[in-house]
Amino acid sequence: MKKRLLLHVCCAPCAVYVVEKLSKEYSVTLFFYNPNIHPEQEYRFREKEIKRIAAIKNWDVIIADYPVEEWFNRVKGFEEEPERGKRCSLCFNIRLRKTFEVAKKLDFPMVTSTLSISPYKSTPQINEEGETLSKEFGIEFLPENFKKQDGFNKGKKMAMDLEIKHQNYCGCLYSLADRKQKEKKQP
Repeated sequence: MKKRLLLHVCCAPCAVYVVEKLSKEYSVTLFFYNPNIHPEQEYRFREKEIKRIAAIKNWDVIIADYPVEEWFNRVKGFEEEPERGKRCSLCFNIRLRKTFEVAKKLDFPMVTSTLSISPYKSTPQINEEGETLSKEFGIEFLPENFKKQDGFNKGKKMAMDLEIKHQNYCGCLYSLADRKQKEKKQP
């Protein structure tokens, strides 16, 4: 019998490759908790897509609430932090903490996240937050770097094959502003 794993997922494009990879070894349940995603229209789109793909792939998925105001309150004072800065660590902690809380409640022995598949995210930063929470909750954290062995591009192709739109920013208001700023600078 495969070990049960609660997988925090940020969006469907990041999930497809990761779930396929992990399912070889684990019994995976997806957990969608992302109060950082902004605007709400984008959040609802990502929520709808994860539900759609979960239904197609016959994945178990848990959809959590969307406490966006709470998220903004928690990251207040870190608005000017760059991508991969302290705001990202705090955001990872917020989302992974909730994942560990649900894992504890539902008796999952292991947690991990799709976040490390993103080329815009620092895998050591994500794994550090996961390892710290693992000790606090007494639940194993699977430290992964899903972008290894071309994971991001494999996932992107799998998402395209399933007609899943791949977003061009991580989800938060600040990464959206960064993306728009970079687009303005391009000729």
